[in-house]
Amino acid sequence: METRTATTKADFETAARLQVDFNTEYNYPVPPADELAGHLSRLVENGDTTVMLIGEPAVGHGITRFRVQTMADELEAYLAELYVVPDRRGQGLGTVLLQAIIDEAKARGATNMDLGTSEDDKSARALYEKFGFDNHEGRGSGPRSLFYEKEL
Repeated sequence: METRTATTKADFETAARLQVDFNTEYNYPVPPADELAGHLSRLVENGDTTVMLIGEPAVGHGITRFRVQTMADELEAYLAELYVVPDRRGQGLGTVLLQAIIDEAKARGATNMDLGTSEDDKSARALYEKFGFDNHEGRGSGPRSLFYEKEL
């Protein structure tokens, strides 16, 4: 299945609709799809975000944010979102989409990627671990890394 980088208004509307579906599935708050589409478009225009779609019509998406590392003049990527519609899961689409996202991050010069997921999302964790993502400091030899968040 083909992947593509979102560039058009229709692409951002599709990505926003998918994100609304994702947040609804997991009972997370989300803005209306039309507002989110405009926001995603602006993020991409600013140059620090990539939105990737898979399928035609799209059945999944990924959103990656880019930033310069704190300790080195190197780019790092944050996989902010990865979603495949429920009835298409288990068919390898997440693997294809994540590989395309990683390839795009490397092409932009990123030297590492991080992400967050919930402990109970075993299928997402299995996908990330298949690609070599690790949740331990020191790349497997250290203590478990924890992701914290706080609403401000």
